[in-house]
Amino acid sequence: MSFLRESAAIIMAAGKGTRMKDPAKAKVMNEILGKPMIHYVVDLALKLHMQRVIVIVGHQKETVAAYLRDSHPFVECVVQEQQLGTGHAVMQARGVLNDFAGHIIVLSGDVPLLTKESINALIACHLESKAKATILTADLPDPSGYGRIIRAEDGSVKRIVEQRDAAPEEINVCEINSGIYVFEKENLFKGLELIKADNVQQEYYLTDIFEHFVEQRWKVSGFKVNHIDEIRGINTYEQLEEARTLMETQRERGALNER
Repeated sequence: MSFLRESAAIIMAAGKGTRMKDPAKAKVMNEILGKPMIHYVVDLALKLHMQRVIVIVGHQKETVAAYLRDSHPFVECVVQEQQLGTGHAVMQARGVLNDFAGHIIVLSGDVPLLTKESINALIACHLESKAKATILTADLPDPSGYGRIIRAEDGSVKRIVEQRDAAPEEINVCEINSGIYVFEKENLFKGLELIKADNVQQEYYLTDIFEHFVEQRWKVSGFKVNHIDEIRGINTYEQLEEARTLMETQRERGALNER
């Protein structure tokens, strides 16, 4: 059970599946064991007893929203008309959360293997460390392609640096950003007002928010997930098949634990 008195989940699910078998289909509608990826992520939010579950839809928005109306009527869908980055996606939820004053968990619709236990541990770390934001991280043997977590001397997160921007000593850091976060709502949206799209893609990156948190001396914590397979993002058909195998293993492990 979540340790938060009032909590909402924002699930990013607006992207295209350009490297999947059917590139016209919304990425989160690709199925694992007979259900779309988004199904498992919304299930996770409900298992965590989130009071509000906001799904950011974009590509094939009608299809995704129609599925969720049938499978999870409790969910609220918000449209991201233009896909202008992860920060822009989260900002779309601001209007529907005007009357909300608790914590926000940011989840990704293409990360279907994440478990309730790991998110509860993330939340516990967030509360115990009295942070304004907490990042779910992982140590990878090969962190190539991921944003690196740069820690301060006191163990808090100093910044996230993308591989292309990393200094030589930062390239060797194996702790990576999973893209899963806990924020205090007020600080999240204050920070989002400050990020800019001054990059090649001209997109608003959610990770840029942490630079402003550090400038404001708002503590950012990081919590390492125990099982790195849980944070796997699904971007290709091959990764989808790998996730199917891993989910079957997860289910078998869960069944054994219940005996």
